[in-house]
Amino acid sequence: MLFRRNAVLAALAGFALAAVSVPAPALADRGAVDQFNRTTSLDIPREGRNVLVVEKSLDLAAGEARHLRGRLEAVSSTTGTVAMNATLICNDQAGTKVGSSATSSRNHEGSDASYKDTGHLPLYVDMLFVAPAAGTYLCGLYGLTDVSNATDYHLAVVTGGKTWLQVSAEDQPGANWWRGPACSSSGDSVSCTYLGTSAKADTFVFYNDGSTPVKWRHAPGATAVQALANVTVTTCYQGTKSCAGVPESERLARTATSSSSVSFRMDVIQLDAAGSHTCRLTQTTPVTNKISDEAHHYVTYLSLPSVPVDSSCGDQFLLRVYVKHLSGSPIKIDGQQSTSLTNGIMMNL
Repeated sequence: MLFRRNAVLAALAGFALAAVSVPAPALADRGAVDQFNRTTSLDIPREGRNVLVVEKSLDLAAGEARHLRGRLEAVSSTTGTVAMNATLICNDQAGTKVGSSATSSRNHEGSDASYKDTGHLPLYVDMLFVAPAAGTYLCGLYGLTDVSNATDYHLAVVTGGKTWLQVSAEDQPGANWWRGPACSSSGDSVSCTYLGTSAKADTFVFYNDGSTPVKWRHAPGATAVQALANVTVTTCYQGTKSCAGVPESERLARTATSSSSVSFRMDVIQLDAAGSHTCRLTQTTPVTNKISDEAHHYVTYLSLPSVPVDSSCGDQFLLRVYVKHLSGSPIKIDGQQSTSLTNGIMMNL
């Protein structure tokens, strides 16, 4: 990933916005990537609404695509557990949302939580935005918090290069965005996927989870592609109202230390010339995450920054994420609600 320097500071929605050259998680968009940092203090109140954190205006032609990545780091004013969302939204100039949004969600476990930096919870979120028509679009990173049993708290956004919006500076022609099937917050959608029940232990997201597999065609002459995925899961402990599809008898009790262990792996499959069989398989190293019931929701970020295109294979790819429940209460794979909670992107390099 390349970063462009931009000395121009823009004042948007009452805060300073600067494009800077700062190291970030390794990705490899086609062309440069601009990063816009939150540079002034901001508190996200307990109101259950999206609060704008960083915004960028984009002038795009019809069909032009941009990869957006946001990072929201926050500290809570309470030691209690509260909801925290990071969401990417693009609006038209009238303020109307255009297309789908993408969200990463996790409970913030309090100002004394034992994260890498005590009390500091970072969330990343990725989205592919494709302009439906030529025009100016306002794309932003938003934060949200809420809880049912407290009113006098807020989340303080961490600055100093810890909270930002990244935008690919060039069109990402031919890029594709995968989203998981619909799955309501309560989990009563028929298309919800549960793992760790008596019926099912594993699945391939975007492949056999109720999704229709998408065969994505790389651009002519491309020698490499990039793939990434954000997968959100929710633990289904006894008493939670997030998992209507799991009987109480199959759930475990929530305790101060209860958790579920889940394994994740992303597969990028280049198909043969007929588009029917695997010709080349590229995978991430499997990662096992321990998801506490206190956190309740958890997002796993998977990335293959540069996958070679094998000229002896066909020109189509499949993207899928293997998810396996290992221990603890069952889990729900979160999908599309009013926003998309499980997403994948492939781009030509």
